[in-house]
Amino acid sequence: MTADPNNLKVIKEISRRDILFSVATLNESEVLVGSSDSNVHRMNAQDEKAEVSELSGHTSYVTGLELVGDQLVSGAYDGKLKWWDLEKKAEIRSIDAHSKWIRRIELSHNGKFLATVSDDMVCRVWDATNGNVVHELKGHQTTTPNNFPSMLYCCAFSQDDRFLATSDRVGHVVIWDLHSGKEVRTIETPDMYTWDPKARIHSIGGVRSLAFSPDSKQLVVGGMGHVGNIDHLGGKSLVEIFNWEKGERLHQLADDSYKGLVERLVFHPSGKWFIAAGGDHAGFVKCINADTGETIRDSKTSTHIHDIRLKDQQGKLITVGHGKIVLWQL
Repeated sequence: MTADPNNLKVIKEISRRDILFSVATLNESEVLVGSSDSNVHRMNAQDEKAEVSELSGHTSYVTGLELVGDQLVSGAYDGKLKWWDLEKKAEIRSIDAHSKWIRRIELSHNGKFLATVSDDMVCRVWDATNGNVVHELKGHQTTTPNNFPSMLYCCAFSQDDRFLATSDRVGHVVIWDLHSGKEVRTIETPDMYTWDPKARIHSIGGVRSLAFSPDSKQLVVGGMGHVGNIDHLGGKSLVEIFNWEKGERLHQLADDSYKGLVERLVFHPSGKWFIAAGGDHAGFVKCINADTGETIRDSKTSTHIHDIRLKDQQGKLITVGHGKIVLWQL
């Protein structure tokens, strides 16, 4: 059974005391989650008791998890990348990958490369098996136009692994040639950045999620629209769909029903639809038609979602966030 967006519904919720920033799936029942307690937890999500075992070694929030063969790679706010032997529950390798918080790690579709982005405004591409640096990509300004520190929030590989997209706090997106490490296109999304020059003298927003379509022609960008009170995530959730090679925006989807950041975007393998998830204090999951930009089905959640994994062949979706793991049927 493959995933069908019309079937979207919650089938199980597991409450947690921590904030979960990342998730990886080992099989139909076991998941790995990156936690605010600085650990990676391995658990059986089908088990009512959800017994947990830990991989410990980071010293701050674990914001990214990727499976490389039979090893796990984790990235965290401590700036480190760690490789783990899951069978022995032992650390294999630790790298000082960035000088500031690692915001996201992504594995290429062929499993050969890892990309990391950080508040040091550098994207590094790594050999996923030995941790050697392949590219160091610098195409984002370190400060905003108002001379505050910028942040490099997310990255995504194209499905054919020819291109890598990166995005920052002010809505600047760079598409890189993965072979040469050179820029091939930039896209601007200014509606995803709010600057308050009077009340708070502060900014909020940024591009928080990216996804290429399976044919690599579309690039979907997620964040939040302009905010009235920048002390809160009160802006409309915002998704923009681009023909990135032409630099042409095809759709802008500002949702009146849901507020907050679009934290994750994942295409269905058919390319016909994709999932957008995120939130403010509450959360949402939306399935969106990639051609028309229309919402096929959506659902509110009780928690802000930080990461998702789609298991298409099982018709399952796993979301993690503030105090919750949620299993969905699609």
